[in-house]
Amino acid sequence: MSAFKFELAIEKVKRHRSPGTDQIQAELIKAGGKTFRSEICILINSILNKEEFPEKWKVSIIIPIYKENEKTDCSNYRGISLFPTTYKILSNILR
Repeated sequence: MSAFKFELAIEKVKRHRSPGTDQIQAELIKAGGKTFRSEICILINSILNKEEFPEKWKVSIIIPIYKENEKTDCSNYRGISLFPTTYKILSNILR
């Protein structure tokens, strides 16, 4: 994977979003500097070479979000999944 593609994938990750199970916020990665980014790049390259996701990346946190009407009715909620930020970077690379 090229460094350009990796940097582009980091820039696509949205700021001010809740982190997933890794608890790493996008702002931290974007401001982390060259050393921090290179470690994440090594991790992602390793995952691409092994062709297997880490077990922790296969788990997401599902949060119910209220839509409208009666709050006691379960059908008035929708679920959102919080994935690890590093998973989101890999996802942007694979697009």
